[in-house]
Amino acid sequence: MLRVGLTGGIGAGKSEVARLLVEHGAVLVDSDRIAREVVEPGSRGLAAVVAAFGEDVLTADGSLDRPRLGSIVFADAERLAELNAIVHPLVRERSAELEAAAPPDAVVVHDVPLLVENDLAPLYDLVIVVDASPRTQLDRLVRLRGMTEEDARARMAAQATRERRLALADLVIDNEVSLDALHERVREVWDQLTRRARSGTSGASGDGAE
Repeated sequence: MLRVGLTGGIGAGKSEVARLLVEHGAVLVDSDRIAREVVEPGSRGLAAVVAAFGEDVLTADGSLDRPRLGSIVFADAERLAELNAIVHPLVRERSAELEAAAPPDAVVVHDVPLLVENDLAPLYDLVIVVDASPRTQLDRLVRLRGMTEEDARARMAAQATRERRLALADLVIDNEVSLDALHERVREVWDQLTRRARSGTSGASGDGAE
């Protein structure tokens, strides 16, 4: 099994790369999706969040009111740390379950938006960074996601710098290219990953980071 950490700045196109890797045969472990699942109604995660933050973080139907919770934690670092202490262990537990269910020769891709920020690179055999310039990120966030420029810049500023991400990359996928070129690059990367999974080699060969 090859354990891959996949990350990239907001708007870089990481989700599209993850989708393409799944098409090639990767087993995807999506941290964002799992983070939502572990606080679904009836879950122990949601019960713990309510115990810590009160009934006000629930909607009328008993689900988590994410905007309300966000307004609390993103204005208070201590409360954010409290929330992370509840959610992160549950995400790690579920991620480990999904990984354990994968075939022994699988390429397991962990889609982790904050991999660099949370110093998670050592958890993986190698790290893939999906890269785009800040100008391209900003354009995509405003034009494709409908964010205001101010909100987009704030989201980008809250993440690790491009330089810090690239410094941790074993493989880089440039996503300032045509869709056809992106597909071809992902295919090249997939060939490298499957070779390493078969050979049991975890480290980068030195021909992918660029």
